[in-house]
Amino acid sequence: MTSKTGVLYLCATPIGNLEDMTFRAVRILKEADLIAAEDTRNSIRLLNHFDIHTPMTSYHEYNRIEKGQVLVKKLLEGQDIVLITDAGMPGISDPGEDLVRMCHEAGIIVTAVPGACACVTALAVSGQHTRRFCFEAFLPSDKKERGEILTELAEETRTILLYEAPHRLKRTLAELLEKLGDRRLSICRELTKRYETIWETTLAEACVHYESQEPRGEYVLVLEGRQRADLIQERQQDFQKLSYQEHMKLYEEQGMDRKAAMKQVARDRGVSKREVYQALLLEE
Repeated sequence: MTSKTGVLYLCATPIGNLEDMTFRAVRILKEADLIAAEDTRNSIRLLNHFDIHTPMTSYHEYNRIEKGQVLVKKLLEGQDIVLITDAGMPGISDPGEDLVRMCHEAGIIVTAVPGACACVTALAVSGQHTRRFCFEAFLPSDKKERGEILTELAEETRTILLYEAPHRLKRTLAELLEKLGDRRLSICRELTKRYETIWETTLAEACVHYESQEPRGEYVLVLEGRQRADLIQERQQDFQKLSYQEHMKLYEEQGMDRKAAMKQVARDRGVSKREVYQALLLEE
């Protein structure tokens, strides 16, 4: 710890099993000047378990701006601060994102102490494709924004990861089925905990299952992306409703020159540039 200013450490904590705590995480938490925790009442149990007595302060969704400024000031004064969340990696779908940004703007070093992360753990054990994926975290509660996100996800070809709480699971599954159609789904529940379950199913089967079974625990949903071939075919069919001249005009009005527009039209329709050129001559 030789920096003139302090260092902000983003320290992952176990998502269930305390044995997933790393040796480095314990050391950094003991050596730091201050620990900023999402919920100090929850984190004190973790610190007590590992005999960590570093002072702790709260940093959460409702004080992230004011407390963030306080923490940045302490860092600039030379204090090393560890940020932890209730479980998993701070800064991922939590207010830590704001503190990290403030530190970068202030020229403060930010580093990570890696460890457990629910979304990556779920993806690895899901049985779904793992090379390309997108993480959506919790769907927004606002009805309009939620609908917009679901519309975007309907076109997503990568594997989709979502977090969900038990009391909202039924609604979310029903909306996904309605907006995205039936898809392969892996439901990862209570990861690393005693009653961990990984269930490979479909959206339709899951909706039926939870009509009679009350959801319990925390969930990560790992959902199959849309098939690229189906998406390309559908888009080609939409473009074929346009005349070639109308299709060209669409891109030329966006500032493309005629050669670039013709190339894009050919790509959209799955044909050669020569075929586009000949069709345009016929339509003149």
